[in-house]
This record gives sequence, structure tokens and C-alpha cells, in this order.
Amino acid sequence: MVNMANLVKQAKEMQEKVAKAQEQLANETVVGTAGGGLVEVIMNGRKFVEDIKIKTEAMANKEELTDLLVAACRDAAEKADALTEKRLEDSTGGFNLPKGVSFPV
Repeated sequence: MVNMANLVKQAKEMQEKVAKAQEQLANETVVGTAGGGLVEVIMNGRKFVEDIKIKTEAMANKEELTDLLVAACRDAAEKADALTEKRLEDSTGGFNLPKGVSFPV
């Protein structure tokens, strides 16, 4: 028979590890780039933009700059998602959460 007290203890430990991983994500950064480095978006692991760097050459065309910013943001967000997935895997010991359950950011 399953020991409920042990299951509850394990769930609580996993919850604490996930909370710690969330704190780590807030302090880790990823860099999304576009245009061969003309635009960089620095984002933390919780997907908050912390900085944007734009090289002078990218400012000549407003429409192109907008496209580069969007692309760099998407790149950074994808990297933040990958980082989040890695931290979740690390904190749960590879335990796969059920479909629809995600790592809160």
C-alpha cells in the first residue's frame, strides 16, 4: 500500500525545489539576437525584458528595426522557455508533470 505521508512529504519537497528554481530563473538571463547581432534583447528566465541593445546601423529603417526587435524578443523568449524547462527538469529529478501542468513563471 502507498504510504500517503511519504507521498505528501515528497510532493512538498518537490514544491520547495520548484520554488527555488523560480527564484533562480529571475536571476538568470538569456540573450535573444536578430540581424546578425544588430539587435539584442536581454531577458531573465521569467521572461522579463531587462535590456535592449540596438546597433546604430539598425536604426536607419524603422520598419526593419521593428521586425528585428520582434525577432530578438522571440529568440530570447524561446531561450527563456528552454531554460525554464531545464530548471524544471533539474528540480523535479526528471519527473514529467502531467499534460497541462506547467512551471509557473
